[in-house]
Amino acid sequence: MRLAACLAAALLALASAPGRAQLTSAPSPAAPADLPVLDSHTRLLIVSPHPDDETLCCAGPMQRVLEAGGEVSVLWLTSGDGSRGSLLLGGVLWGGASQAVALGKRRMAEARAATSLLGVPSAGQLFLGYPDGGLLKLLQRYHDRAYRSPTTAASAVPYAQALFPGHPYSGADLERDFAAAVAQLRPTLILAPSPADTHPDHRAAGLLTLGLGARSAQRAFWIVHAVEGWPAPRQLMPGVPLFAPPPPAGRGMGSFVLSPAEEDRKQRALEAYRSQLQLLAPFLLAFVRSNELFAVRPAP
Repeated sequence: MRLAACLAAALLALASAPGRAQLTSAPSPAAPADLPVLDSHTRLLIVSPHPDDETLCCAGPMQRVLEAGGEVSVLWLTSGDGSRGSLLLGGVLWGGASQAVALGKRRMAEARAATSLLGVPSAGQLFLGYPDGGLLKLLQRYHDRAYRSPTTAASAVPYAQALFPGHPYSGADLERDFAAAVAQLRPTLILAPSPADTHPDHRAAGLLTLGLGARSAQRAFWIVHAVEGWPAPRQLMPGVPLFAPPPPAGRGMGSFVLSPAEEDRKQRALEAYRSQLQLLAPFLLAFVRSNELFAVRPAP
């Protein structure tokens, strides 16, 4: 009890430090996540906006389902080809469309390596290849007309490894391709981003899941981008719990506890994302904790 109290006090102090002013209340441990039983009958689908999101938030359930003899698939909506920081760190001046596509291919390879470390078979590693940074725009302003990616200059899926290469970048096509993938996989449980996530691609993924997910599947939602300063502290702290962000984003989130072995594998999988760790290591590694957070009802 003393350790938990000290940890909460330390996190509150960090939340009150300069640069973290929006974290204004003491975090409290979440109740257990209200997920269904994960067993050999579970067909788990992770809806991931970008390569690395699936490992940040869902490494625990993925490992647990596979250990029980169930099935796990990951559906990446984009290939992460809009990461300007990664392009600049690679010595590429902004505006190089071919380099952006090359980055997307690299991040797809990293995603396969990361999820393979978690035990996901290659048949369960699926990409749609829609524009990084453009998903919400497709669902809103470009539902019935083509969108051109400002990074890859593509107006259609440019990746031969994607499920539907050449499909136009429009909201209607994104909805159809997402629905077709879900129908093919027939999941019993979908874990997807919360529509309350502040990143527009994550919000779009949550909206797609709410609107088009398999009606027979149970759903739960996770979050990566919340208030400024969350998660805190921004560093690797294995064995320490992750506290939910303040409401409304963190409302109703429960805790899925990882074993030490599951936490170790999660860290190794995340380390496969070398392109992202160059720029975002403190933020990404802050999700390697003793638990992961899910809500069965997404925050508004």
